[in-house]
Amino acid sequence: MSDDAEWIDISVPITEEMATWPGDPPVIIDRVLDMAAGDDVTLSRLETGLHAGTHVDAPLHFLPGGARIDAMPIEAMTGPVRVIAIDADERIEVAHLRKERLAAGERVLFKTRNSRLWAEKGFIRDFVHLSLEAAEYLAGTGVRSVGIDYLSVSGYGKEAGEVHRVLLGAGVWIIEGLDLSRVVPGRYRLFCLPLKIAGAEAAPARVFLQRTGNPGRPSCSDEDENRRG
Repeated sequence: MSDDAEWIDISVPITEEMATWPGDPPVIIDRVLDMAAGDDVTLSRLETGLHAGTHVDAPLHFLPGGARIDAMPIEAMTGPVRVIAIDADERIEVAHLRKERLAAGERVLFKTRNSRLWAEKGFIRDFVHLSLEAAEYLAGTGVRSVGIDYLSVSGYGKEAGEVHRVLLGAGVWIIEGLDLSRVVPGRYRLFCLPLKIAGAEAAPARVFLQRTGNPGRPSCSDEDENRRG
């Protein structure tokens, strides 16, 4: 990878005004010390649920005894990735996925109309999500990780547990809360680093894509890695 390759930050900024899942703890950023107020240093405290903004779900989120976020295999969240545009009003269905010819070991991010929702105030319940059948299809293909551009891969109150359990039970790691509004669908390299919180079921993450050429064309190394799974 060249040093001048384009980097795209697809993380959502953490703010007190950001949309959070209904019932989750609000985000609180408290300035404890401030040099502007005469303190020797500036120091802040962050209080947040682990599923606010851009975050990674570990199997423990829905599977008793499942792997925790500090056990996440690094290869699940770093390496070649495909950003796929989905033209759907409500749900990502199997028909959307079948034509993409997904392969075992692939990392996949879904760009939907959701990326526009980050400009709205508050939580939007009507967002695009995976159907249960689509989740089962993804699990069956053996993809390595799946990401989506709003706060959940499942809909609000719609098969939420089932969709997560199908993916996490198949060893598919989940990235939620991405902002793909500036991303052209195609192939990139993914760098997703969740906080290493011991024993937790999820963690906030900083996520980047790296474009090293034409995102619509895979490199030989990308294809080889996906074939290896």
